[in-house]
Amino acid sequence: MPGIRGPSQGSLNLEIRVDYGPYGSGFNQSIAAAAEATLQDQDINSGSLTIVLTDEPGIRDYNRRYAGIDRPTDVLSFTDGEIDPDTGAAYIGDVIICPPVALTGAENGRHALLNELSLLTVHGVLHLLRYDHHNEGSRDHMWRAQERILRRLGSPTEENGGR
Repeated sequence: MPGIRGPSQGSLNLEIRVDYGPYGSGFNQSIAAAAEATLQDQDINSGSLTIVLTDEPGIRDYNRRYAGIDRPTDVLSFTDGEIDPDTGAAYIGDVIICPPVALTGAENGRHALLNELSLLTVHGVLHLLRYDHHNEGSRDHMWRAQERILRRLGSPTEENGGR
């Protein structure tokens, strides 16, 4: 699938690959907007990023192979940091999202699946940019960034009654 470029992201190449599901352009547009908003928030305006939508067996396989955890999850991030020899741009990494698991999160948070996918995209891209939530300080820093970005996107946040 060709990259999706936002108007203000002239040198940003965002590829969304759908390995599972009947997801239409609305899903891709929401995911692209969330990824671009995250990169803009972090002053990243060049590079390449791939987002993959997969099913539960697919994400379980990634989780088992790369994290040693044999169960499905909602989102995984894999940093790269390599430089594309053709373009000279950094390859930021891959975000893998499982919409069936995301649907459970949306139902638990009482919000739309598109909002959950936006949250997971923001969360995954922040991980690529070295954010983590292993301790309270880093978690607070990451959650503040997520809240700020989701507010800009108009998505529910804990602050405004969402997740």
